[in-house]
Amino acid sequence: MSKKIVLKSSFNNEKGKQKVLKAVSGLPGIESLSADVKDGKLTVVGEVDPVRVVARLKKVKCHTEILTVGPAKEPEKKPDPKKEAEEKKKKEEEEKKRMAELIKAYYSQCNQTHNPCYNPPYWGNRMMSIEENPNACVIS
Repeated sequence: MSKKIVLKSSFNNEKGKQKVLKAVSGLPGIESLSADVKDGKLTVVGEVDPVRVVARLKKVKCHTEILTVGPAKEPEKKPDPKKEAEEKKKKEEEEKKRMAELIKAYYSQCNQTHNPCYNPPYWGNRMMSIEENPNACVIS
């Protein structure tokens, strides 16, 4: 599960910001990074260990403190069950109407192209003589 890690770091200019972002971006499992130069905060989102992030920043000679570690996304509120039931019922009705239209179109098409009274002859593997087919090849 993704975590959102907010760190307070000691970078105070764009060059320091770039150095910190480059150092942390090499860790596996990071989904997004953002840094704020004014507040000196670094936000890391992904499946990464906060201790590894701090250790990587210490290698760059950057003093770092962990401010917060939490879930990446806020839990979503569940919608009202009554509205869900109404929406589900509407979808089912629309699906039934759509299926009825498709079945009606299918049968109308079948009745136009298929005539059960007419059965065409089968010419499959019938052998023909040279007299019946003038384009036939004779092997002698």
